[in-house]
Amino acid sequence: MVALIATCFALIVPLPLLLYSATAAGTDPPRGQQLFERRCTGCHRLDDVRSGPRLRGVFGRAAGADPGFPYSNALKSARLTWDEATLDRWLTDPEAVVPNNDMAFRISNADERAEIIAYLKGLSH
Repeated sequence: MVALIATCFALIVPLPLLLYSATAAGTDPPRGQQLFERRCTGCHRLDDVRSGPRLRGVFGRAAGADPGFPYSNALKSARLTWDEATLDRWLTDPEAVVPNNDMAFRISNADERAEIIAYLKGLSH
């Protein structure tokens, strides 16, 4: 019985990661770029600081670590590293990930988030 429970648990726990990977695998880089330009460039640029930090190379970067941007104290002390999962949570609800941060923008559409995240990831390699 214990072996059966362990097997079921091992199959269920990675399910969200598999679902996210399947979504990200079906992304379209030109659409990701278009969505980034439409949804993100009001505050962000790839290579320049605006009212948000530059986003080229964000994958693998510690949150609050771009030396050219004045992050909130909350984000500087968050101890997050940006990857697919953290960016997805962040873009869904920044306040739930890091309370008292300065980003109020959200992207509620999971497909749009996946496209933007895949686009940013592609720029980081």
